[in-house]
Amino acid sequence: MNEYWNALAGGLLIGLSAAILMVANGRVAGISGIVGRLLQGVQAATGFVFVVGLISGPVIYRLFAGAWPTVTVTSSWPLLMIAGLLVGFGSRMGSGCTSGHGVVGLARLSRRSVAAVATFMIAAIATVYLQGFFP
Repeated sequence: MNEYWNALAGGLLIGLSAAILMVANGRVAGISGIVGRLLQGVQAATGFVFVVGLISGPVIYRLFAGAWPTVTVTSSWPLLMIAGLLVGFGSRMGSGCTSGHGVVGLARLSRRSVAAVATFMIAAIATVYLQGFFP
């Protein structure tokens, strides 16, 4: 049951942080866009605080749960790096990532975000399905 409360708390915090960023900065909480602007040196302080909040998540979890969150990675580092680069490239090419389109775009009833999230989901379902053939 605890994992359900963790997921609920995480979802509420993501929604709250997206709303705060929109009100404080007038920007959509799209991680790829925020990080991209930070790397270009054109992001406001709120973007920096947003990213620090994302990175500090495991530390905050440890403070409340008393243990580090457990994650098991079974893929190789080169494969993970290639996948990360492809996700970054795709999010820039698609004018946003799952956080921007899925959390904020859908809440704003953006047609572009509905199309993007449908594409993300179809690709994710196909990937999981195909993994069954290539373990």
